[in-house]
Amino acid sequence: MSLSFKTASFEDLNIITNLANNLWPQYYISIITKEQINYMLEQVYSEKNLVQQMKDGQEFTIVNIDNKPIGYFSFSKIENDNYFLHKFYIDIKNQRKNIGTQTFQYISNKLNTPKTIDLTVNRANYKAINFYFKIGFVIKEIANFDIGNGYFMNDFVMTKKY
Repeated sequence: MSLSFKTASFEDLNIITNLANNLWPQYYISIITKEQINYMLEQVYSEKNLVQQMKDGQEFTIVNIDNKPIGYFSFSKIENDNYFLHKFYIDIKNQRKNIGTQTFQYISNKLNTPKTIDLTVNRANYKAINFYFKIGFVIKEIANFDIGNGYFMNDFVMTKKY
């Protein structure tokens, strides 16, 4: 098994969209409704919105095993050496194989000694929360985000200090 990472360009957006459409139901069907999943996928992963996220400074990376895409992440610099991890998804079939930990180590190395990394995670996504605890994140605050159409993201804001 060969784990590799590819910084995504505009030409790779279809890979990210396909991964999101496959991975989000795996992660969220037991947490939020199918309608909310579809709404959020439309809002976040349309080509137009992904292009805008990249133009706004989000760097996307595709995670591959044996050159096959199995996940992705994105981050942006907030200020100084503080970063925000916007997305971090690995196909559930590839979890518990140390891929998430190796991917996060890659992120930390790529950011070249960040001061902090923040992220948001759904408060009912226990597997993800426990993974983030395992790699050194702590809960910074509880936040509810109105994302429109009557939907909310009920999240923890987590942070990792270096």
